Amino acid sequence: MKKSDALLVIDVQNDFCPGGCLAVPEGDGVLGPINRMSGNFQTVAATRDWHPPGHASFAASWEGKKPGDTVSIDGLNQYLWPEHCVRNTRGAQFHENLDTRPFSLVLNKGRSLKLDSYSAFFENDRKTPTGLSGYLGELGATKVYVCGLATDYCVFFTVMDALSLGLAVVLVEDAVRGVDLPSGGLSAALDAMKKAGTDFLPSGKV
Repeated sequence: MKKSDALLVIDVQNDFCPGGCLAVPEGDGVLGPINRMSGNFQTVAATRDWHPPGHASFAASWEGKKPGDTVSIDGLNQYLWPEHCVRNTRGAQFHENLDTRPFSLVLNKGRSLKLDSYSAFFENDRKTPTGLSGYLGELGATKVYVCGLATDYCVFFTVMDALSLGLAVVLVEDAVRGVDLPSGGLSAALDAMKKAGTDFLPSGKV
C-alpha cells in the first residue's frame, strides 16, 4: 500500500460480535478479511466504543425507555441501545481473534456521558473532533479504507465524514456487516455512500 493509504478498523468489539449484548448479525465475519489486510498498511487506526457506565445512549439510563426508543439530549436526537461497550469490560474489548499487532492508533470514542459517537472523526454533535483527522493529516494520509461494524451506523458515519474532510474513501465490502435497524437502513446507507463517491472493493483486491 502507499504511505498515503490508511486502514480504519471500526468497532470490532466483543459486544458487537455474536454472543455480545448488541451483536451485529455475522459480525465476526469481518475478522478474516481485516486480519488479511491490516499487515499491508503502514497506518492502521482502530476505534472502540468506550462508554462510561450510565451512558446516555443506553435505554436503561432512561426511566420507562427501551432499546429502539429515541430521546432528545441538548437538542440532539439519540437512538437508545442496550447497554454495550462499557469501558474496561470484556464487551468493550476488541474481539480476541482480531489481530491488533498492526494497529498504529487505538481511538476510544463515546467517552462523554451525554454525547454519543458513531463516526471515527466527530462526536454526534457533528462539531467535536475525535482527533483522527489531525492524526491522519500529520501522517500524510489522503485515502482511507474503511471496515468493521456496523455498516449502517459507525462505518457509515465514518465514511461520510471522511469524504466531507476531502479524503478518498474505499469501503471494504466483505469486511463490514450491518444491523439494518430500522429495516431498510442498511441498503439506504450503502446507497448513500456510493452516491457520495465511495469506492467499493472486496478485501482480495485491496
